[in-house]
Parts: sequence; C-alpha cells; structure tokens
Amino acid sequence: MDETLAEFIKRTILKIPMTEMMTVLKAWDFLSEKQLQTVNFRQRKESLVHDLVLLCEEKCASVHDAALLDIIYTQFHRHQKVWDVFQMSKEPGEDIDLFDMEQFKSSFVKILRRALKNVTVSFRDAEENSVWIRIAWGTQYRKPNQYKPVYVVYYSQTPYVFTSSCQLKSNIPLLGQNFETHNTTVPLQERTLELDIHMDSRIIHENRIEKERVQRVTQETFGDYPQPRLEFAQYKLETKFKSDFNGDILAERKEPLRCLIKFSSPHLLEALKALAPAGIADAPLSPLLTCIPNKGMNYFKIRDK
Repeated sequence: MDETLAEFIKRTILKIPMTEMMTVLKAWDFLSEKQLQTVNFRQRKESLVHDLVLLCEEKCASVHDAALLDIIYTQFHRHQKVWDVFQMSKEPGEDIDLFDMEQFKSSFVKILRRALKNVTVSFRDAEENSVWIRIAWGTQYRKPNQYKPVYVVYYSQTPYVFTSSCQLKSNIPLLGQNFETHNTTVPLQERTLELDIHMDSRIIHENRIEKERVQRVTQETFGDYPQPRLEFAQYKLETKFKSDFNGDILAERKEPLRCLIKFSSPHLLEALKALAPAGIADAPLSPLLTCIPNKGMNYFKIRDK
C-alpha cells in the first residue's frame, strides 16, 4: 500500500466521529472482528487512526476498499450533502425493463471509461434495491482525485437518480448519458443530457426551489453587480480549546490555540459569490466572508468573546 493510499484511508477514518467509529468499521467489514479487538478504541484519535491504517496496510487495502469506507461514511452523513434529484421518464405505455444489477455496474464502468480513462468507480448495494456509486474523477493526464468524488444513488426499477453536487460540472453530462443508455425506451442517439441549458425534456430538477433560494440569498448578500477586485483575505484565530471530555490535555492548556487562514484567488469576492450557486458551500455564507466589502478590510483577528 503506497503513501497516497495510506493518506486517503487516514483522512477518511479521521472524518468518522469516535462515537460512530466501531459501527462504521463493522459495516465496512474489511477488518475482521479479531483485528478490531487488537485496537485500543479509548486512545487518542490520532493514535487510533495510526493503528487502523497499519492494519489496513497489513491486509493490503486497495483504492476500492478505501472508497467503500468513504461510501459508508457518506451514507451515515448523507444529510450533510446537497443532492440533485433527476427523474427519467419512459414513453407512455412502456413497461418497466427487467434489471440486472451486476450487468448495470459492469456497463456503467465501461461507458465512463470509454469517455474518461482516469476515473475510479465504486459501488455499494443498499436497502430498497438501491445502489450507491462513488465516482472519483481524473483527467487525461491526472489520476482520479479521491478527495472530490461525486456520489450517485440509483434505485433500480425506478426512474429516480440522486447525485451529490459535483465541482467538475463538465462531467455531469457523462453521468446523464450513462443513465440514459440504460433506459432502453429511446434510441441511443437521442439520449443526451445538457445541464441547466437545453435540459433534456425527460429530466426534471426536483430541487429547483432550493436553487432559487440560493440564488436569491446570494443576490441579497453580494448584490447583482460586479464585486470589487480582491486577491486575498487573511484571518488570525485565537481561541481556547473546548472539549466535552474531562482531563483532555488540550482543554487544560492555558495558552490559546492560534492559527492563520488565508483565502486567495485572482478575484476572491467573485469566487466567494459563486460558492453557494455551485453547490460547494451552503447559503448564506459565513458573515466572516461576506462582511469583507462592507468593512473594507481583508485582515481579521478572531478571538473568543
């Protein structure tokens, strides 16, 4: 197991709350019960993660094993995602096709890889005849980015497809064309998906109200005029560590924790304005970000009240 994969597994485990750790790992079913019993789950999280990564290394974990763990974590926290819902309709009077899940998975991967060589696709079957699909996109020259995947939930024998927000908007049509390929009621050459512009008449955006709300809040926050050009904003944070656990080492620390956060972009304010409509951030954005034009500042120091 190389360092890149070890780091991917480490970051995935670090996301899991301690209260859910054992539940998620058992659902993953990669590490055996006997292996898990050798781990001290009462130690500090960093040490726990280190021990779990070593066990994964001993068992020669693959990228797909790690991706499966990420899918399970996302299933536990699916309410934290922003989902687009698509409905693919059949022609009037058409019967529901017989569906072979394994054939669907195999075909799904082949179609994506014909269009894009560097892509990682992982599946996990779930309840109610649904399948979770995790897609890590790459490019012609770069390996898949495992930290910015898109998740797809597909309910077989139904026309519904749920997709998490995808930062690479240019790849969304590949997903649409892939699912249309498995809808055999229309000739293949007619199966196209154009996002937002020239939307396929058989596809319905069911979260349009939420998109309109995001656009409205964004306009109320930033206005409908071009933003002033700003290339960076810097925040210095000084805060005392807070913990619900008694006897925590950092909680006993008298000195505040200090960190520096810097946002930079050729046009920072326009980039911030685009975050929520792109599905990358919730609307409204934090006042710490939206107050920059009103305060006329790009240096901030944040302390405990």
